Amino acid sequence: MLRQPEPIQKRRSIFFAKFPPGQVSEASGFLGTLGGLELALREAVRAIDVAYDLRRHCLQELEGELEEQGYHLDNTLMNKMRRALIHYVEETQLHNLDTPARPLKRSQSEAYTHAWERHPHGDHDDTPPEWREYK
Repeated sequence: MLRQPEPIQKRRSIFFAKFPPGQVSEASGFLGTLGGLELALREAVRAIDVAYDLRRHCLQELEGELEEQGYHLDNTLMNKMRRALIHYVEETQLHNLDTPARPLKRSQSEAYTHAWERHPHGDHDDTPPEWREYK
């Protein structure tokens, strides 16, 4: 029986520009149609708090969807840097989830041992044993 991987919950805030006004409530309506998201509006700071499973969504995807719909995100330097860092971290985490499990040390060393035995190297002496002991 295959076990489903545990969700990787992320909680992020998406900040919107001052203009045009009213974007936060409209954007939350749009994000609500995507599914798999928990939303909380913070109108006072023009933000939506979003909770999602990283295996289903990522912040870069959500922001891209919003921008395609014509919403304007806050592009202050601090928010740009914060978003870039989050995008990098989530992309790296998703990449690492696809990485196969590392082999155990024992099987790994066995593979090197077998390869070493088959590879001709300086430690092999092809001289017959009776000739090696000839004096």
